[in-house]
Parts: sequence; C-alpha cells; structure tokens
Amino acid sequence: MSRVDLVKRGDGENGRGGREQTVAALRAIPRALFTLARDPLPRSVWLGPLPHFHIVLLAALLALYNANENTRILAPSSTVALLTALQSVPAVLALSRPVPAWWLSTLALFLTGLLADEPGPGTTGWWPWTLSALLLHTLVLFLLALRIRPLAAVVALAVTLLAGAACIVLDAGRRPQAVVWDALLLTLAVVLGAALRQGRVARTRLAEQQELTADERARRTLLEERGRIARELHDVVAHHMSVVSIQAQVAPHLVENPSPELRENLAAIRGSAVEALTELRRVLGVLRSEEGPAGAPQPTLAQLGDLVATVRGAGVAVTTATTGPVRPLPPGVELSAYRIVQEALSNAMRHAPGAAVRVETAYGAGTLAVRVTNSAPGRPAPPSPGAGHGILGMRERAAMLGGDLATGPTPDGGYEVTAVLPTTPSAEAAP
Repeated sequence: MSRVDLVKRGDGENGRGGREQTVAALRAIPRALFTLARDPLPRSVWLGPLPHFHIVLLAALLALYNANENTRILAPSSTVALLTALQSVPAVLALSRPVPAWWLSTLALFLTGLLADEPGPGTTGWWPWTLSALLLHTLVLFLLALRIRPLAAVVALAVTLLAGAACIVLDAGRRPQAVVWDALLLTLAVVLGAALRQGRVARTRLAEQQELTADERARRTLLEERGRIARELHDVVAHHMSVVSIQAQVAPHLVENPSPELRENLAAIRGSAVEALTELRRVLGVLRSEEGPAGAPQPTLAQLGDLVATVRGAGVAVTTATTGPVRPLPPGVELSAYRIVQEALSNAMRHAPGAAVRVETAYGAGTLAVRVTNSAPGRPAPPSPGAGHGILGMRERAAMLGGDLATGPTPDGGYEVTAVLPTTPSAEAAP
C-alpha cells in the first residue's frame, strides 16, 4: 500500500471517528435534557465546598423582587403567588436536580409571558418577561450548564428562547426587540456555566492523571529499589558460591588418598556451584548498576562509623549507641541494615534540618535491631522536589529478610525509624 493510500485511509478513519463522536453527542442530548436524576451542585472554587447557601440567598432576594414585579403586571393575587413560586422554586431545586428545575422554570417563564398584562409605566424593558423572572431563569440555566455537556446546554438555551418567541407570536402586543437582550443575558449564563464545567472537568482529569502518575512513580521506584537490592544480593551470593566452588576444588588435596567416591562428590559439588553461579550471573548480572565498577564490595555495619562521620561533616549532630555483643552477621543482613541507616540519616538531613540524630544498633540472640531517631527540626525544611520513596525501599529491604520496619513521628516532634531483622539462616533465606 502506498503512502498516499495510507494517508487517505487515515483521514477516512479520522473522519469516521469524528462522525461517530458527533452522532454519540447528539444522541446524548435527549438523555441529558429528559431525566429526573439527582445531580448535586459540585464544589465551587470561589464559594467553597458548599455554595448552596449563597445560591439560596440569591434566589430568596430575587423571589422578593419577583413578587413585587408580578403584583404590577398580574391582576389576581392567586396568580401572582403561583407564578412567583413557579419562578423561585426552580432556583433552589437546581441545586440537586438541575434538569427538572430548568423545565419548571421554562414553563413558569412561558406562563408569565402569556398571562402578563400590557406593559405599563412601571414595567421593565425586558418584556415579554420581567427582569426578576429573567434573572431567576438565568440562574437556573447557569446551574444547568454547570452539570450537563455544552451541546445539551446550547439546546436548553434554544428551548428557552423559543418559549420567549412563542409568547411574542401568541400576543402581538409584546416587544420583540427585548428578546435580543434576553438572548444575550441567557447566552452569557450558558457560556460561563459551560466554561466553569470544562474547567472543573479538566481539573478532575488532571488530578486523576496526577494520581496515576504518582502510583506509577511509586511502582517504578519500588522496582528500581528491588533491582538495586537484587544487584547487591547478587554480589553477596556470588561471593559465597565462588567460595564453595574453590573449597570443593581444594578439598581433595587436603585429604590423603581420597576415595573415588569423595572425589566424585566434591566434583559434583563444585560443578553445581559453578553452574549455579553462572545461572545467577546470567539472570541478575544485567541488573548491575552502571554507577560503580562490577564486583565492588558492598558496605557492612563495619563501615557504619564512616557513614556517621560523613553525616557529621555535613553539620549534623549524630550520636551512636550499640547494645549486645557485636558479632559477624549474614552479609544480606549487614547490607540491608547499613542501607536502612543510610536512608534514615539522609531523610533526617533532608526533612529535619538542625535536628539532632541518634543511631542505635542492638544485637539480639536471633535478631538485629537498628533505630534512627531525630529530634524536632531546628528550622523549616526546604521544599523537596517530587515525592520521596525512601521508606518504601527500607520496608522492602526489611520484608525481603522476613523482618519488620516501623516509622512515625515521636512525641517531641521528631521522627523515628526502627527495623528488626532476623539473623538466622532460615529467616534470611525466606522469600
């Protein structure tokens, strides 16, 4: 297929898609204007979460003005009361059911144009409607445009103007030139309502997109942290597998006259170790970080003093304490403990400037506990770009070893990070 054919085909598909969207929008108009469904007034940017009080107050003021105008153009008092109620109630009803309120207000507006007497000296220039009735209907139409699609709001505006035109046709005494001003005011209400609705829809979609972006960023950060942990554990496991392979190779030379069975078993052990090491490097080798050289030694708790010294050099007051007999721990435990302390110190420096920090390590019978606490910050923390996920990584490290991580504020206004990591081989091997 030629490029021209592809372009024509694409244009045809876009045209069909546009026509389908137009047909769908036209079919949605009857569903939007013929419904009794409840549609509460949404939150207002200027009036706060509950703009209903302001709408009810405005409707009450317009109702009083409307009752005064109706007494001048309608003779029977019962008719005045009925039309005043029909014109005022929709403004309040539109807070929860805008479509029925608009139909009721349109009917009241039509009846006002038919039942009103000829314009006299005391009437306004908005004939065939009074100014108060027009303002009440404008308010209802505005509240309707806030909730329905712009195309449906335009149709509602057209129906309202047709009601005014019908009043002029049915009574030749009306002044048709006033309908132009009516149309301008009502059109302004629809345009403003539709614009505010589009802005609200855009803000809602933006908030949803930001939420999805934040979730995706957290998921990506978690995957990156898992990849970093996998790289570090790969180095630890690869070291031990290499030691097993070397020991299996050397073992026959340490025994005088080893039996063929022993040589065969040691050779099998070495072969399995080499095969496992090769497979491990094949699967996890691609996760190696490009920031450092391959095979770089991973930090342990023995380097914790250097880490604390670096933080002190940055102007942070750090104290340390160790309880229990210090002993060598499995490399994975030492590495995870070091990273947790490193991240906690980094968070304290970033989010609690001027605070004093204390790092505690406790060696138990089968566990290692690390605790990093900081006092209340001495000054406001500078804004942090983006959302941090350090705690997520620390929790992932602790869970990987079968341990627990607890974080939260302290009573004195500081913050605390506590991790308890099992040191038994069975716990360390748990997924």
